[in-house]
Amino acid sequence: MNPLLSNSELPRYDEIKAEHVEEAVTEMVTAVEKGLKKIEGDSRTPSWATVVEELNTLEDWFTKVWSPVSHLNAVRNEPALRDAYQAAQPKIVALGLKIGQSAALYAKLISIQNSPEWENFDNGQKRAVEQRILSAKLSGIALEGEKKERFNKISEELSQLSNKFMNNVLDATKAFKLTLTDKKDVDGLTDSAKEMLAFSYARQNAGAKADPANGPWLLTLDAPVYLAFMQFAKSGALREKLYRAFVTRASSGEKDNTPLMEKILKLRQEEAGLLGYANYAEVSLASKMARSAGEVNQLLEELRQAALAPAKEELKEITALANASGQAGALNHWDIGYWAKRLEEKKFGYTDDELRPYFSQEKVLNGMFSLVNKIFGVTVAAADGEARVWNKDVRFFKIFDEAKKHIASFFLDAYSRPENKRGGAWMNTVEGRRVTASGVRLPVATLTCNFTPPVGDKPSLMTFDEVTTMFHEFGHGLQHMLTRIGHADVAGISGVEWDAVELPSQFMENWCYHKETLLGMAKHYKTGETLPVETFEKVKAARAYRAGMIMLRQLGLGLTDLALHTVKDPDIKAIEKEVAAKTAVIPPLPEDRFLCAFTHIFAGGYAAGYYSYKWAEVLSADAFAAFEEAGLDDPEALAQTGARFRETVLGLGGSVHPAEVFKAFRGRSPDPKALLRHNGLLPV
Repeated sequence: MNPLLSNSELPRYDEIKAEHVEEAVTEMVTAVEKGLKKIEGDSRTPSWATVVEELNTLEDWFTKVWSPVSHLNAVRNEPALRDAYQAAQPKIVALGLKIGQSAALYAKLISIQNSPEWENFDNGQKRAVEQRILSAKLSGIALEGEKKERFNKISEELSQLSNKFMNNVLDATKAFKLTLTDKKDVDGLTDSAKEMLAFSYARQNAGAKADPANGPWLLTLDAPVYLAFMQFAKSGALREKLYRAFVTRASSGEKDNTPLMEKILKLRQEEAGLLGYANYAEVSLASKMARSAGEVNQLLEELRQAALAPAKEELKEITALANASGQAGALNHWDIGYWAKRLEEKKFGYTDDELRPYFSQEKVLNGMFSLVNKIFGVTVAAADGEARVWNKDVRFFKIFDEAKKHIASFFLDAYSRPENKRGGAWMNTVEGRRVTASGVRLPVATLTCNFTPPVGDKPSLMTFDEVTTMFHEFGHGLQHMLTRIGHADVAGISGVEWDAVELPSQFMENWCYHKETLLGMAKHYKTGETLPVETFEKVKAARAYRAGMIMLRQLGLGLTDLALHTVKDPDIKAIEKEVAAKTAVIPPLPEDRFLCAFTHIFAGGYAAGYYSYKWAEVLSADAFAAFEEAGLDDPEALAQTGARFRETVLGLGGSVHPAEVFKAFRGRSPDPKALLRHNGLLPV
């Protein structure tokens, strides 16, 4: 009767409740531990079949139970489920450590590596074993006695602290609500923004009526609401209130993440010491494409030097417009987004709201699916109703190859639900591709976004930024779903070094600036009229707008993250100040506590790895340059280059080191020039 323990091919998301978690996790952990003992005690000569394949089967059990729980905790975060998730977490951490620290298992993996069988292994098998050995080392396999006990205690504590950090951010974001009733308060907002705020009010006040033109409107820190208000609201006082609330989230009272941050950093440093590393950055980089913090800093500094002067000029230009429009003096933080948007409209002659009607979600999806058919030869088809979903708005799709054979599937959860869904956008795996004697298990993914839902008769209309986000997440999905590897450990995104995993996602964003692709999907939702070509040219020109400031912002986050994890006893405020001096065009407010909501590094997988976005952006821009060189308007050349990209970047997954994968596609090592050129930052 427990849906988490059923034999169904896909999770029964609609049936899973908080009360199912404990029973399912307990049963799964017991079964996996029993299976582990069997592998450990197997007296046969260790082999791929008796060790790795058996482990993969156990890990399938783990994924089947824990993956849906973890997923629902992010997209249907209800109090009872949150409690059940937190209660089960120590068991999950303990199980991971038991596998990672199994001396018998480690000895068997070393034995396989030294056996005659090794010479007959393909690249994927070798990488799978090598990565398991490295993972065991990073899981404390070499530790004994008190050191091992302490390491395990740290791992469990870090897991709990990260979860608490995330919940504090979620709760602090939800806690801020400001009802607006005066029309002056929404002066400057676009019609779609007013609709969104009115819809937000109606949803938060069940049964209440809200008129987009007359209110009430609800102001929240939910990303779509926050960004729209900061860019369009004329009221500087309200923008200031919203900005201060946003940059101080989870930094006071019961939800203050400051002590959690300090504790997390301290525990990570201790963990690194136990493993024999000088700092946590070394632990992180042990399994990355980048070889050292020095190599990362070198790239970030090269990009910083290219972005600094342009960023300062951008600020001058924005300030000049604000001053000419009646706002005297230097700009405040809450003014920059507003006046930058006005300058963008003046320079390029279009507004987000003018573009929105051309990007109905259905048309965007169809355009994206048409593109991947053209360059990768695969077909995406709707399969709604063929899988259980966790919300009525969630959709299900299947992917077919050139021979019309079903090769993968994915769920799409597109809309914002601030009451119980984490903000942002991400791709997660439901099933990974695996080939065994009994057949092929097809990959399944979830793509989660936070776009504006349909309102009344109006479909979900997307901003251009949301269009690029959709392409980004689908890029992750494609690497997971189009893999040709059958070994679970290195199929799709599994086994891909973290700083290379953003390559396909950022690569896909480039197609949003490709004329044929964009105009093929930019159709007015009422008239069917295509976005004018001159507007497309403006959108393309606007790509490099504020590239310097945006680049510096990302570099600031990456440098802060790296510094926090390389210094033994980091002074958080001093590090923030030092990095800001090099990357911020105006100093942060004294009370700015953005790190308290920096979930990527304190509650996600990006600790000492946030630089990965820029690292992978270099790879993705250079990869797209191969399509530019082949000829973006030459269908045959695009298909040939696309086939090569599919065979290498998408097909090989984690079976080959990403540096070799990139060389196999590009014929050389990556060059940052393409990224700087796309951003208009390449010195002439």
